[in-house]
Amino acid sequence: MNLFTDLRALVIDSLEAMAAEGLLPRGLDHANVAVEPPRDAAHGDMATNAAMVLAKPAGLKPRDIAEALAARLTADPRIALAEVAGPGFLNLRLAPGVWQGLIGAVLSQGTAFGRSDMGQGQKVNVEYVSANPTGPLHVGHTRGAVFGDALASLLDYSGHAVTREYYINDGGAQVDVLARSVYLRYLEAHGQAVSFEDGTYPGDYLIEVGEALAAEVGTAYVDQPEDVWLAEIRAFATERMMDLIRADLAALGVRMDVFFSEKSLYGTGRIEAAIDALRAKGLIYRGTLEPPKGKTPDDWEPREQTLFKSTDHGDDVDRPIMKSDGAWTYFAPDIAYHYDKIERGFDALIDVFGADHGGYVKRMKAAVSALSDGRVPLDIKLTQLVKLTKNGQPFKMSKRAGTFVTLRDVVDQVGADVTRFVMLTRKNDAPLDFDFDKVLEQSKDNPVFYVQYAHARIRSVLRKAAEAGIAADDAVLAGADLTKLDHEAELAVAKKLAEWPRLVEIAARTHEPHRVAFYLYELASDFHALWNRGNEVAGLRFLQEGDVATSQAKIALARAVAVVISAGLGILGVTPVEEMR
Repeated sequence: MNLFTDLRALVIDSLEAMAAEGLLPRGLDHANVAVEPPRDAAHGDMATNAAMVLAKPAGLKPRDIAEALAARLTADPRIALAEVAGPGFLNLRLAPGVWQGLIGAVLSQGTAFGRSDMGQGQKVNVEYVSANPTGPLHVGHTRGAVFGDALASLLDYSGHAVTREYYINDGGAQVDVLARSVYLRYLEAHGQAVSFEDGTYPGDYLIEVGEALAAEVGTAYVDQPEDVWLAEIRAFATERMMDLIRADLAALGVRMDVFFSEKSLYGTGRIEAAIDALRAKGLIYRGTLEPPKGKTPDDWEPREQTLFKSTDHGDDVDRPIMKSDGAWTYFAPDIAYHYDKIERGFDALIDVFGADHGGYVKRMKAAVSALSDGRVPLDIKLTQLVKLTKNGQPFKMSKRAGTFVTLRDVVDQVGADVTRFVMLTRKNDAPLDFDFDKVLEQSKDNPVFYVQYAHARIRSVLRKAAEAGIAADDAVLAGADLTKLDHEAELAVAKKLAEWPRLVEIAARTHEPHRVAFYLYELASDFHALWNRGNEVAGLRFLQEGDVATSQAKIALARAVAVVISAGLGILGVTPVEEMR
């Protein structure tokens, strides 16, 4: 049930009836007609721009259209009042029965309230985290993991067929560095003193990997040249590090559908196939690029390269795909990987990258546009940095990791639920302050607590109802006499609940799951305001002594709030609490 969609349909039907009566020209385009919450709630419950957008094509004054539309809309029992404002906007006030009926709909549909078929089963691939398998996940990966996972859940909730995917960067030079670092820990496990040169990974997390290798192969690689052990240790270390990464993701509540290995693209013809597909479109050529910005002719050596004509698809410059020695650039396997996604039949692609990948956006979009002939859109979402503080000071780096704060450091401090919610309290491309003290604070200023506290309060109402012998299961509450919910404070909560289906569709369309966290905070605020009014006005309390019917109506409202909070937290990957400790 989406009241905004329902009321827009009423407006469109009314406009078509007006056209049939000759009050409007036939065949007007209604695509830009909207029904939305007004900017100022004092102006009404909903507003439509219908008269404003149709005035010019209709050759009529906006107010004339608005007044005729208002007269028709007020004939519908759902519309209590339709007022023309300004040059021709139309503000609508809905009858109380609309909001009361909404409560029953929420309870009847449960957490399916707000779900939609907007996605129409469109196959969407969401790639996120995709960290190099060279160490544990750090706090930057944590934000990307939470954002990507919540976005995938949001798209699923709005009717898309979603695949969660992790791209294992195991084909580059960094995994050779990992192998050499593990070899040092392997020697250390055999009693040798080692030193970590620049470029190797000194973190303690590799001690266990080195010991495991020693247990598996004994002394077979001790004092052996690199060509004897590099390939084997690289495979061993990569597998062990991916086990660690999977465990880190599981601790955060993230589970991938697909782990795709970059290494699988090499030596299999898959990179060549992708480049050949571009070549067949006339997009691969030999050429010489201009000096990059900041380079002068004196310090720039022009050379002929194999280039992808990415400027034909919106990029700033064409991009090299092959080095002068004939090896592929880093861009080539990324092209092949996205070609594989297209070949797997996805209708849309989403990549979640760290902020340091900003320069990669245009070239990757150009590649996908070229490979799919513009059929498959690619949205790249960049997650900005996270600033960690505790006790007013920067949070110290993890000794185990050696150089950075790990995902486990964060989750061990505050738990997965708090971590996930806080990571979604800012838009993905805005920096995020994560204060370990504030995220555990029990106050209105802590959105995690405030939302969970609302859910816990509602659970306490249900427990007290059970103690009082009041039937309060959803089926009973959905059939309660909801006309008893007539106070403005109660209707305000119902109106906020009505926004949920619309909010889900907007958040899914814009790929912005933080909107869900913001909405939940607003809903919790409205609920807490109603609760506090009950301390002053006895008639607003959820349990009315000696009046089961009124109690059930008020409990129904509270339970509807809990249903929507539970649905929203589910999208964010957060478990609703039953009671606060």
